[in-house]
Amino acid sequence: MRFTCGKAALSEAISCVSRAVSQKSTIEALEGIKVTVSPGSVELTGYNLELGIRTAVPAQTDDTGSFVVSTRLFSEFTRHMDGNDLTFDIGEGFVITLSSGESECSFPAMSADEYPDLPVVDSERSFTVKQTVIKSMVNMTSYAASTNESKPILTGELFDIADGQFNMVAIDGFRLAIRTEIADPDAKYHFVVPKKALQEVSTLVKDDPEAVCVICTNERHIIFQVGRVFVISRLLEGNFHNYRLSIPTSHKTEIIISKRELAASLDRCSLIIDDKNKSPIRFEAADGKVRIVCKTGNGRVKDSIAADISGEAITIGFNNKLMAEAVKAAEGDKVRIRFNGAMKVIEILPLDGDSYMFLVMPIQLRN
Repeated sequence: MRFTCGKAALSEAISCVSRAVSQKSTIEALEGIKVTVSPGSVELTGYNLELGIRTAVPAQTDDTGSFVVSTRLFSEFTRHMDGNDLTFDIGEGFVITLSSGESECSFPAMSADEYPDLPVVDSERSFTVKQTVIKSMVNMTSYAASTNESKPILTGELFDIADGQFNMVAIDGFRLAIRTEIADPDAKYHFVVPKKALQEVSTLVKDDPEAVCVICTNERHIIFQVGRVFVISRLLEGNFHNYRLSIPTSHKTEIIISKRELAASLDRCSLIIDDKNKSPIRFEAADGKVRIVCKTGNGRVKDSIAADISGEAITIGFNNKLMAEAVKAAEGDKVRIRFNGAMKVIEILPLDGDSYMFLVMPIQLRN
């Protein structure tokens, strides 16, 4: 086999698929990148049996065939060659000779016979979302997905699409994040996607407001098509928490506060909190002011922030990290925060509309 392709396009493709290559597998082939050559194109695949990434680059070739190559060698030799075009010759015994201009090097490959096929998903069950929208949804919710593998279903995010509404939901038992968009009124989907797959999709998105992400799914797998890149992931099995039961139906206090000022105060608190010095944040809202106090063995933070406050005065405690991540994930210059008592869940909302909702569990304060 022989093919020639552009160095820049190939380097980008290798970087993309390498994120799905297995670091250690009982199937040796999965520790490398699969390269499939066909007339006019070279396709690259990385796969670890849970997540797969596939893309293709244009190439000058009339040959067909496939092989598996070390991710490190493929990437480094490609990156370090001079010239804009690279020519690969795959000879007997799967020895690759790479040449560009006056430079030439060689390195081994292996047969692709043991490389598993990627899952096939029927494209008839599909829908589209703008790339910028899917990126926003993932970035605003992924922080709340669980890292506790004892409940695998919560390490992913729920896609709840029905009645013209698309909710992406993450929850870990201490907080909940919901990001909402308008959906096709006839669409109805309900499945859970691993957080890692969604983060890979987010990194691939371009800042083109018109570009779309095509999503195809069946009972076990999902494929995201972002431009020329396909991200294939298994779906998580199990019963996701009925998040709608966690949504407050009333509140006693509402404040409107600067997101920047609140986030800055919580950042200051984080400077005196560590594994040996833990303390909840004391949060008081009354008389047009929010007062934030944190004291540990490392020091003390005391802030006062102007806010629009309606309803009852409130004193409540919460975990600094949980609240800070929710506030930073929020969009807009200001946020609405609702309370229904000192031991009821805290609700964070946009100033206008209902594009997101973040919930944080409080912590009981000592006098």
